[in-house]
Amino acid sequence: MVTLNRIYTRTGDGGETRLASGATVSKSDRRVEAYGAVDELNAVLGVARLHSGQNDRIDAMLGRIQNELFDLGADLATPPAADEVEGSALRILESQVARLETEIDRLNDRLPGLTSFILPGGTAAAAALHLARTVCRRAEREAVRLVEAGEPVSGAAMRYLNRLSDFLFVAARWANDGGRAEVFWQAGATRSLP
Repeated sequence: MVTLNRIYTRTGDGGETRLASGATVSKSDRRVEAYGAVDELNAVLGVARLHSGQNDRIDAMLGRIQNELFDLGADLATPPAADEVEGSALRILESQVARLETEIDRLNDRLPGLTSFILPGGTAAAAALHLARTVCRRAEREAVRLVEAGEPVSGAAMRYLNRLSDFLFVAARWANDGGRAEVFWQAGATRSLP
């Protein structure tokens, strides 16, 4: 359990923060950027949930995912150690990735096939879910940059981010009246307009 009695501490006034491991890093550190993007994603999902009330199924999934995003933030804020004992740090689990895959399949099975790219929009819920999808992709890119810089990131966390953006795409389609209210890209359609 986390207790937050005091919101400001002044410890970050110099542009530094602490990771969950206790290490002090710059607020522009790649790891901070990665879990900061996850935090932003969580906020965007909060906005999406304001519009998902008509669909209890999607709203329940988004609520669970918001909680899991705090787990993911903790995972990213705690660099995995080579000698880490399983269960000693809060990590995303493969079962959470598998649950996303199951939910993607269940939602996608009821959607019409795609014949074009989709423009983000349609219903308010779908637009917010498309925005969440793009923020999720940015969080994933930040995590990839960490790995490319030689920083450890749990494999399940990487897979979760990748699967979550797929889930958000399918959920956005679902929120567009089961795909019936989608707005499709029309390649080159506006090139000859005055």
